[in-house]
Amino acid sequence: MDIEQFEKWSMILGITALIGYMGFIMWDLAKESKAGKFGTLMIFIVLGLGVLGFIIKTVVVKVIEN
Repeated sequence: MDIEQFEKWSMILGITALIGYMGFIMWDLAKESKAGKFGTLMIFIVLGLGVLGFIIKTVVVKVIEN
């Protein structure tokens, strides 16, 4: 495995771990604030849009590069 492959896989695994941790933080925020079902849904939708934006940006960059 050369350095380029290592960097690619490290970034993929690191970003995945950070997204998972952010999901845990959103869940904990909803639980600690006693947001209820609707509030929890809104937390995940609104804060999850940032993750979706990152994924869409990555896909668009790959499409433009090819």
